[in-house]
Amino acid sequence: MKLIKYVLSILFCNAYRFLRIIPNNDPIMGCMLPFSRQDRWWQGALFALVTMISFDFITMKVGMWTVVTALTYAGLGLLFHFAYKRIGKVKLKHYLGSGVVGVLIFDFVTGVLFGPAMFGMSFVQAFIGQIPFTVMHLLTVSGFILILTPLLDRAVISNPALEDSAVLNRLRFWARA
Repeated sequence: MKLIKYVLSILFCNAYRFLRIIPNNDPIMGCMLPFSRQDRWWQGALFALVTMISFDFITMKVGMWTVVTALTYAGLGLLFHFAYKRIGKVKLKHYLGSGVVGVLIFDFVTGVLFGPAMFGMSFVQAFIGQIPFTVMHLLTVSGFILILTPLLDRAVISNPALEDSAVLNRLRFWARA
């Protein structure tokens, strides 16, 4: 199990989202993609679901929007898992392409399809209003994927020193000392 890797990544995503450095301050896609590449089909989906729900829970903003965004992100995690299984060796270009596709799907579902129903606007208003948001979202997600995804993939997910058993063994050693 990679529980420690998940917890560290979820904590990072939520902490970074609190910083509000830039609009669309959301590293979730950049972190979800390497988890989607993993062996089990549910890993990327679970990461995205827990990250979205935990942030809304911490900020006390759990509601229908939480359900929509968390399930949309989880669906993307599943989609990319099965896409990556067909590719074999996933490279940065695959992550970037996935990020673009993921943002377009996520913003269309959450902003254009559910936005009118939840926020009382017309479909046309939602579609037109979503364009600048999606452009900024594409830029920020691409930045996160270029910087964060390879780092997460190599330093955390593929790092045997962060496997649960290795960390627990170190903790037991320190507890005895």
